Amino acid sequence: MTKYMLCTAIICLVFSSGAEAKGCIKGALVGGAAGSMAGHGKLGAVAGCVVGRHNANKADAEKNAQTTGSQQK
Repeated sequence: MTKYMLCTAIICLVFSSGAEAKGCIKGALVGGAAGSMAGHGKLGAVAGCVVGRHNANKADAEKNAQTTGSQQK
């Protein structure tokens, strides 16, 4: 099961853009470290990748909203 999740994370990483990949890598490092303490390093890395991508997308959307809002004034 964890092999499939790890493969999914790698595929997402390959096909993602720069900001998403950066969030994934950072999240995977943090999630993998936290997960290894609980004996689930690979699962933690995959979960960290997903959370990292979500946070990177959210930050990118906020940045775009601020840029669009300042151009309309």
